[in-house]
Amino acid sequence: MSKISKAAKAVKKVDAGNVIRAIVRSGQATPGPPLGPILGQRGIPIGQFCKDFNEKTKELKEGIPIPIKIHVKPDRTYDLKIGQPTVSYFLKQAAGLAKGATKTGHETAGMVSVRAVYEIAQVKALDECFKMRNASLETVVKSIVGSARSLGIQIVNHLSAAEYKLFMEQREEKLKAEAAAEAAAAEAPPGKKK
Repeated sequence: MSKISKAAKAVKKVDAGNVIRAIVRSGQATPGPPLGPILGQRGIPIGQFCKDFNEKTKELKEGIPIPIKIHVKPDRTYDLKIGQPTVSYFLKQAAGLAKGATKTGHETAGMVSVRAVYEIAQVKALDECFKMRNASLETVVKSIVGSARSLGIQIVNHLSAAEYKLFMEQREEKLKAEAAAEAAAAEAPPGKKK
């Protein structure tokens, strides 16, 4: 066997898939799907992982989506790195929304002030992905603005509570009217096409 083919075999043996990335809700790791099968394939004890994760996230509010990295070692042990909550979670909390816009670009789901975006950027700047790239705060803010746009959240310079309450009431009425129109369209007998 030549040296090249030996080197090729050695390269094939190196497992590049020793890192698992996932987003898990704090305090809610369970052995079931989607996390259980992924960990089971790598030989990680699922029950032990769930206990470790839930223990490490017990001081956080339950249900916050948290990105995690699991470095799987050859002896089936693991290192768990827990990141900051996702940008979409922070934006939805700041806007007081349960979910983003259904028609991105055509609908405004909520509003967030520039100050709130700056505060989110300060928290997310501590995240590993931005630290590795040595990203400036401006870069982090631009990333958050892009996420806000994709969620249908408008960024405004100043936002008073009264203005926002009025906006949310109008949006709720509009969503109810659209839902009623869709229900009426679904109940209407289909017309004949010519």
